[in-house]
Amino acid sequence: MISKRLFALALGTTFVGLGALAPSAPTQAQVVARDGIAFDAYVELLKARARAENVSEATIARMTAGLTPNERVIRLDQGQPSRPNRRGYPAMAPYINTHVNPTRIRRGRDVYRSHSADLRAVERDYGVPPEIIVAIFGHETNYGTIRGNFDLARSLATLAWEGRRRELFENEFIALMKVADKGYSRQQLVGSYAGAFGNPQFLPSVYLRLASDGDGDGQANIFNNRADTFASIANYFRDAGWRAGQPWGVRAAVPRGFDVDAYRTEIVSPVCSRVHERHSQWKTVDEWRALGVQPQRPLPGDTLASLFQPDGPGEPAWLLTGNYRVILEYNCSNYYAMSVGLLADEVVN
Repeated sequence: MISKRLFALALGTTFVGLGALAPSAPTQAQVVARDGIAFDAYVELLKARARAENVSEATIARMTAGLTPNERVIRLDQGQPSRPNRRGYPAMAPYINTHVNPTRIRRGRDVYRSHSADLRAVERDYGVPPEIIVAIFGHETNYGTIRGNFDLARSLATLAWEGRRRELFENEFIALMKVADKGYSRQQLVGSYAGAFGNPQFLPSVYLRLASDGDGDGQANIFNNRADTFASIANYFRDAGWRAGQPWGVRAAVPRGFDVDAYRTEIVSPVCSRVHERHSQWKTVDEWRALGVQPQRPLPGDTLASLFQPDGPGEPAWLLTGNYRVILEYNCSNYYAMSVGLLADEVVN
């Protein structure tokens, strides 16, 4: 996070407290100032940090020209619940039916077939199966057709200044400057209100760390290059621990009257605890079979798996492997992860 001393240096003055820095005539940005920092002054602070991290002056100038706070971005961010206040969950089946629909399956199969060479090359290099890559591509941007149109520089500067998650968005703003320094225009750097962009919807810091060149042209263009998009998604999954040759999960038959709650995990995840609290203890497939839970597709007996029956007794159940947890790294939602896995299964069938 930017220090007060750097803030003072950015304005070319000695730090004497934030209140002393404001001119007597208030600007529009100062009228909506938050935490005592006017938006235009805060942008100067961001510029100073970008310079300190070796972003070029030309990039700083073009990426910050005319920046104003975007109140719509603030409203959207504040409208996101930080944590649900009830234990009940919406049913999984309606969500799956909406997100794994015939149109998305058909288009996924088209991508799978038409880019099979690129996808197989990526699988050889990263160990991530093509159908998983295609499913992520389909869920994130509807196969590249919906990527968002927010000016990322304006959105990230707004969210950092607003202050609710300042450290996160400050860091992402500086990362965006470094992405732009690679030669991308401000017009290209558009995406979601919270800063995700390109076909895989990477945050800027993720782009810098994991975006990959899939076709050997020296660039990692996740905007309109499918090979780079596929390689970047695969690199994310490999970095998150994807195990080659292991499915994300398989349908399971659960005996009538089986008490899933008797095997509820006692481990509390420090991240996305409500997602993980719905999963059972980890047991080998052989141990689940001994309890009467039967996988409906071949799965080695020594594979560790967690039982997940999201809509309750009598409804569909799955044995989830560690690769399901990798999908959750991409988006920490059981609804998302299940729909990705099920779409992947449909794409390859």
